[in-house]
Amino acid sequence: MRRAFKYRLYPTKAQKVVLDDLLTGARCLYNAALEQRRMAWTDRRLSLNYYDQAAQLKEARDADERLKLLNYSACQDVLRRLQKAFDAFFQRIKRGEMPGYPRFKSSGRFDSITFPAYGDGVKLSKQLRVQSVGDVKIKLHRPIEGKIKTVTLKREAGDWYAVFSCDEVPARAYPQASAEVGIDMGLTSFATLSTGEKIKNPRWYRRTEKRIADAQRSLSRKKRGSKRRTKAKHLLSRLRAKEKNQRNDFQHKLAHRIVFENAVIVVEDLNPKEMSEKSSTGLAKSIQDAAWARFLSILGAKAEEAARRFVRVPPRGTSSTCSRCGALRQKALSERLYECPCGLVLDRDANASLNILRLGRSLQAAS
Repeated sequence: MRRAFKYRLYPTKAQKVVLDDLLTGARCLYNAALEQRRMAWTDRRLSLNYYDQAAQLKEARDADERLKLLNYSACQDVLRRLQKAFDAFFQRIKRGEMPGYPRFKSSGRFDSITFPAYGDGVKLSKQLRVQSVGDVKIKLHRPIEGKIKTVTLKREAGDWYAVFSCDEVPARAYPQASAEVGIDMGLTSFATLSTGEKIKNPRWYRRTEKRIADAQRSLSRKKRGSKRRTKAKHLLSRLRAKEKNQRNDFQHKLAHRIVFENAVIVVEDLNPKEMSEKSSTGLAKSIQDAAWARFLSILGAKAEEAARRFVRVPPRGTSSTCSRCGALRQKALSERLYECPCGLVLDRDANASLNILRLGRSLQAAS
C-alpha cells in the first residue's frame, strides 16, 4: 500500500534562504521549459515533450548557476511536472472542456520540490539532510512506515514540510465489525447516519470568511513589492492554511470513526462541482465549504485500507422516497420533516440515509 507521511521542518534563517533559492531555481526551470515549448510551437509548429527537454537539461544547468543548487533528478521532476500539465491540457481538449493552457508560475504559485529517488539529494537520519541546504531539523511526530520512494519539500504559509511517499506500507489493524451504515451528506448537518446520528456542519470557511475578506482587502491596498504587502500576504496565507487544516483534521477523524465502527459504508455518488455550478452563489459557497468530494475520497481510502465495503449509490430519489413503504413524494428543500400516508414521520435527512443504506444492500445482493 502506498501512503504519504508529512512532517514539519524547522530550518534556520540561512537554510530558509537556500530553500527559497531552490524553489526559485525550480520555478525558473519550469517557466523556461514552458516558454521553450510555446516558442517551438509558435515558430516551427514543433511539439516538444519531456524527453526532448530532459536531453537539454545538462546544458541548461551549466548555463544557469541557480540550477546547480538543485539536484539533477529534482530538475527532471520539474520537467515531468510540466509534461503532466500539458497531458492534462490535451485531455481537457479531447473532453470538450475549457482547455486552460499551462501558465507561467509566479513566486506564490510554485511551492514544492520533489526528489524522485530517496537517497539522491535527500536522506533522513536524526535530521533531514538536503543537498545544498544541509541538515534540517525535522519533527518526526510519528514513525515512517514502509519503504521511502520519494521526498517532497513543501512551503505552506511560510512554514516548511517534508512529505515522504512510501510504498509497501502495512495496512492498519482494524477490529472486526458487522454494522452497516448509510450516510446522507448535507449542509444543515454535515452528515446524517442511518443510525439517526447527525454530524454537525463545522462551516470552517464561514467561520473565518470575514477575517479572510478583511485580509484580502488589506492586501489589495498595499503597494506591490513593499514589506507591508509581504506581511499582509503572509497573514492571508496563514488564515487560509488554518481553515484548510481544520477541515482536514475534522474529516480525517470522522472518516476514521465511521470506518472503525462499520463493515459496510454506503454513500451517495455526488458531483459537488456540478451542484455548485447549478446553485445560487450563497449555496455554492456552502457546498464548497463542506468539501463533500474530499471527505468521500478520504472515507473511501480509509475503507479500502481497513478492508471495509465502500458502496456508492445514485443520489436520485433518496430524499423523496419513503424508507418504509417506498412511495415517492416530492418535497421542497425547506421541508425538513418527511411525512408519508403510511404513517412514517421522520427527519428528511434520516429518511434519505435509510434509503441510501437500502440501495447499498440491494447493490451488494446483485453483485
